[in-house]
Amino acid sequence: MRPTHAGGFTRGQTGKERTEKDMNKSAWAILAFFIIGAVAFVWNSMGPPQPQPQTHSMTPPNTSGIAKGAAIVQVALPSALSAEAEIGKRGYEAKCASCHGSNAAGQNGVAPPLVHKIYEPGHHSDIAFVLAAKNGVRSHHWNFGSMPPVEGLTDADVRYIARYVRELQQANGIR
Repeated sequence: MRPTHAGGFTRGQTGKERTEKDMNKSAWAILAFFIIGAVAFVWNSMGPPQPQPQTHSMTPPNTSGIAKGAAIVQVALPSALSAEAEIGKRGYEAKCASCHGSNAAGQNGVAPPLVHKIYEPGHHSDIAFVLAAKNGVRSHHWNFGSMPPVEGLTDADVRYIARYVRELQQANGIR
């Protein structure tokens, strides 16, 4: 390593070497300035994210005119269910119907209908059903309180139940 003199120049460095070194530093500084400026321009030109159109209203219907415990929606039943949905129907009747009502029509003051556009596949995927049964759900669409976890169901059980609910939804124009 060469000893340096005051000013940071190495002893024995020619004026040309010092000039090239200074020019390289200047070029890197200018390049960095333009890169930072380009990033800032792109960042600012992107603007705020555009809101996505909603496929449904997140406001639940007014249920004040429905008797406590009565079905919230009328559910048209499909002419036939798949084998998976038949299995799901049995699971639903054993573990879900006491709150969500017969054929997932809901019970006013107790639990919401699952045959409702709020639960369409584009908003609540089948895995949302699995997670709800496993972990419970904080009340966020309806004013019935939070749903506790459901004991005694496997993920596979809940997938069959979701299949049953999806076939009910399809029979009622919810896709």
